[in-house]
Amino acid sequence: MLVVIANDIPPAVRGRMKLWFVEPRANVFVSGVKDSVAKKVVDYLHNHCPAESGLMVFKSSNLPPGYEIYGLGDTRKEIIELSGMQLVIEKHTEPELPSKTMTEGL
Repeated sequence: MLVVIANDIPPAVRGRMKLWFVEPRANVFVSGVKDSVAKKVVDYLHNHCPAESGLMVFKSSNLPPGYEIYGLGDTRKEIIELSGMQLVIEKHTEPELPSKTMTEGL
């Protein structure tokens, strides 16, 4: 299985993706292609998508833990490795403090 999540991809790449994937939600692509085809698809995406696309690719694998995760460009999530396992976490952002004008009237 291959799952691709993108911030934005070029129209030509999106059209090509429709050959291999179902798009259940905008910029989320799911496919059950074989491993040999999945490798070609991942290579195609890396060669034809700019860094602004923000791709995150989840690919099934026969090796433990059973999946591989690839990232390209600035994604909304971060891929980390912990004890040999790839994990996806939310990127750390500082909480916004209320502005002074909002609290003055209270």
